[in-house]
Amino acid sequence: MNLGITGATGFIGRAIIDHALRRGHEVTAFTRNPERPIPGCAMRAFSLQAPPDLSGCEAIIHLAGEPVVGIWTPAKKRRIRDSRVLGTRRVVEAIAVLETKPEVLVCGSAIGFYGDAGESDLTEESSAGSGFLAETVAAWEAEAQQAEGVRVVRLRTGLVLGETGGMLRALLPLFRFALGAQIGNGRQWMPWIHLEDEVRLALFAVENLDVRGALNATAPWPVRNAEFTQTLARRLRRPAIWRVPAFALRALGDFSHELLDSKRVLPARALDHGFGFRFPELEPALKHLLG
Repeated sequence: MNLGITGATGFIGRAIIDHALRRGHEVTAFTRNPERPIPGCAMRAFSLQAPPDLSGCEAIIHLAGEPVVGIWTPAKKRRIRDSRVLGTRRVVEAIAVLETKPEVLVCGSAIGFYGDAGESDLTEESSAGSGFLAETVAAWEAEAQQAEGVRVVRLRTGLVLGETGGMLRALLPLFRFALGAQIGNGRQWMPWIHLEDEVRLALFAVENLDVRGALNATAPWPVRNAEFTQTLARRLRRPAIWRVPAFALRALGDFSHELLDSKRVLPARALDHGFGFRFPELEPALKHLLG
């Protein structure tokens, strides 16, 4: 199968490409700089200004988007929203003009859809939350749903743990210098997923015709922030005695909600479809990543 992957140079995109090539798929990588080759891939351009050339792609995994980490200034918010809403619109426009359409569009989404839910279990049937990110996710999922004649999967990804990027890479230097810290009261739920399971689930969504609609990409066993902090510290054999108070984090503006809000997201549909997580629990996942 020829897979078209946007956001191909990103943390998750590169991992999906590596796995897809090993599985025997052909990959067309869409990037802002297609003149920089990715080994094993055909290269094409992707931008917000015009629909990409999706001809020949039998499936699309759309991951392109501005990173959400950082202080959410008005300009940062605009880039986050435009990169996802307009980027998805361009993909849908490209599909619309194809005589031979791809079989499936797997549109990268986020658990930010659910907002702060406290102790409630959140599945794909749960309603949207409120706030900037929840509203942005709902808007970009709505764009994906405009794709006609293709199966659409909205992959709502949690905190992806991997050695080469994402949250774990940012945390490791702090924890190795014994500066790891609990965030706020530490009781907020953190839905996480091992990078390998994220990649496998994205390709599972491509290859299984019964999978459609929202699909939570999170491990079956979410943890609270305090448990995550202590587990990571234990794997690194370092203390984690600090706590960052909530009021200090609020200096980050709206982004502080992504650190303090509680989302107990469960992968109900993945489990219903028989997807087998290789890393359902946090400690074995960290042991695999960190040795």
